[in-house]
Amino acid sequence: MPMNTGALKTSVPAAEREADSPGAPAGRLGTPPSVHVRVVVTWLAIFPLVALGMTAIAPISEGWHPVLRSLVLTLVVVPLAVYVVVPRLLAGYGALRRRTTMSSR
Repeated sequence: MPMNTGALKTSVPAAEREADSPGAPAGRLGTPPSVHVRVVVTWLAIFPLVALGMTAIAPISEGWHPVLRSLVLTLVVVPLAVYVVVPRLLAGYGALRRRTTMSSR
């Protein structure tokens, strides 16, 4: 059965729609942050969470096997970083990037 391609309407390319969405990390500039920026942002999220997590579980996990300690720590740190911390840091980066772009005009 032939597909009706005339019914498909695309007025704005997908990349532009994603860049203009409110949750897009780069804001309305149309380009996502570079891989280098994402590495730094991810590290800035992960390092403090791991340091705080290790300190928090140290008293109760002294006798645990290191693999079990890592498992418990990553069960908390990874979702917290992915769903909470990294998106907020990227939003802050996007806001800073927009502000510097606007001030340079």
